[in-house]
Amino acid sequence: MTVVWLLIVGAAAGFLATRLMKIEADIITTVVIGMAGALVGGLVLRVLLSVMGMAAGFLGALLGALVLIWLWQTYVNK
Repeated sequence: MTVVWLLIVGAAAGFLATRLMKIEADIITTVVIGMAGALVGGLVLRVLLSVMGMAAGFLGALLGALVLIWLWQTYVNK
């Protein structure tokens, strides 16, 4: 999975993650969180779960976005 693909998947994962975490964020924040989460989570999980292939990238993107949203809510958005 290329970095470009992770960014595209990340935009979708950011949208899904903000809905799962029930936060209201503007579209730019949602996409940035998702893309950053996709890069971090997707690359880490792809290395750890290389057997799963593309599913590992999406799962990593979603988990990465969820972690970044949690960190953002905990430390930045007080």
